Amino acid sequence: MQALLQEETAGDPMTRQRWVRFSLEGLQERLAGRGHQLDTHTIRRLLRQLGYSLKANRKRFTGPPHADRDRQFRYIARLRKRFLRAGWPVISVDSKKKELIGNFKNAGAAWCQDAEEVNAHDFPGDASARAVPYGIYLPQRDRGYVYVGVSRDTPAFAVDAIGQWWRSHGRALYPTAKRLLILADAGGSNGCRPRLWKFRLQQLADQEQLTITVCHYPRGASKWNPVEHRLFSFISINWAGKPLRTLGTMLGYIRDTETEGGLRVEAMLLPGEYKTGVKVSKQEWKTIRLHRHKTCPSWNYTISPHRRKQL
Repeated sequence: MQALLQEETAGDPMTRQRWVRFSLEGLQERLAGRGHQLDTHTIRRLLRQLGYSLKANRKRFTGPPHADRDRQFRYIARLRKRFLRAGWPVISVDSKKKELIGNFKNAGAAWCQDAEEVNAHDFPGDASARAVPYGIYLPQRDRGYVYVGVSRDTPAFAVDAIGQWWRSHGRALYPTAKRLLILADAGGSNGCRPRLWKFRLQQLADQEQLTITVCHYPRGASKWNPVEHRLFSFISINWAGKPLRTLGTMLGYIRDTETEGGLRVEAMLLPGEYKTGVKVSKQEWKTIRLHRHKTCPSWNYTISPHRRKQL
């Protein structure tokens, strides 16, 4: 057995972790070819005696760090301080995991006398809706705003959520502000690559006469985006183990999310149909007043509004 395993064993050079390439049935066939008739139960027991066990892959590595990773973190910290000193708003944004609305299992456990009975399978066709939560978090005020869509997570949806927040809350919180800093991940609907994200931000800047600066966290660094660990994590804890049977139930759990540190959250629906694959034409792209910063220009840029014509 050990001689056969030596040929089929791989291992981590930095630890004592080892694994075999073949399944139990595969090892059974190889052993039979060498004259050893063993059933799979015996093979499993022998593997355990030799220090092997059945393990799943563990997600741990985010890939090689970008050369400008630390530089970008320092730049974001400087800009945040600058905006906060000036009294300008800073928001952290991102989309949360999409949720099937219906009688489906929700991860986690909740204190109750009887367990909730839910569907055995999470078939999308059995859902009444597929909710797309988009979060906006204000680090300086510890306030969260979640806009729940029922269409698709697109750049247009992301900017509409930010625009709705500005008109409903931002103006009142910052009545004299003419600048806005957005902290976002490098990928997704609000990533650094989609042209539609920048085009729709230009439209928002023009509508509100607001200068918008965007800073993206490096790839694989979304866990440092405040919206992730200071808003979404507490929402997930609040509804853990509780089926999201209706949109109203989902919104209720989001609104009930709070912490002893002072976090309060508002939630509202953002209806509308958002199509994927929308392209920005060359002519539309030329209308964007985009200024890329000298520091990590693909991650940091400012979009300025076009001046309104005086009548």
